Amino acid sequence: MLRIIVGSHNPVKKDAVLRAFNFVFPDEKFEISTHDAPSGVSDQPQSFLETKRGSYNRAVACKQQYPDANFYVGLEGGNEKIDNEYWMSAWFSVLDKDGKLGQAQAQAVKLPSAMNKLLDQGLELGFVCDQVLGGENNKQKGGTIAKLTDGKVTRVDYYMQGMVIALATFVRPDLY
Repeated sequence: MLRIIVGSHNPVKKDAVLRAFNFVFPDEKFEISTHDAPSGVSDQPQSFLETKRGSYNRAVACKQQYPDANFYVGLEGGNEKIDNEYWMSAWFSVLDKDGKLGQAQAQAVKLPSAMNKLLDQGLELGFVCDQVLGGENNKQKGGTIAKLTDGKVTRVDYYMQGMVIALATFVRPDLY
């Protein structure tokens, strides 16, 4: 049984990670635990680079806390303002016990302009989503992506795809 430590207690992130590992490695069995890993970046990262750094920091913090696990995962969602438009994305960092790193970025998605004023204040996207698009605690449910796609894509779906891509390093170690 391979042990995975996820740097978040968010059930959406845990579910996405487990689904991705099971999809990529269908013949393996996994035990997954969550850890309150610090991102070392803003609560709401304001650039894709800051978001990437936060995901990496979370994976490293997990590895430092639980050195006997097989994989350590950091997921971080963030925004970037480009030409007066906000775009959301997420970064995924996966470290193995030997320190090999796999990373990926989720698709960048343009956010509705109705969110700009609150996002300009540096508020977290989850809160802004609740305020502008309706609902409560969306970030631990379908997420902003589910609100934008009328439920066609959930936050688990969105994160799972990014996780699968981050695992490419371990699927094709001959290339990395």
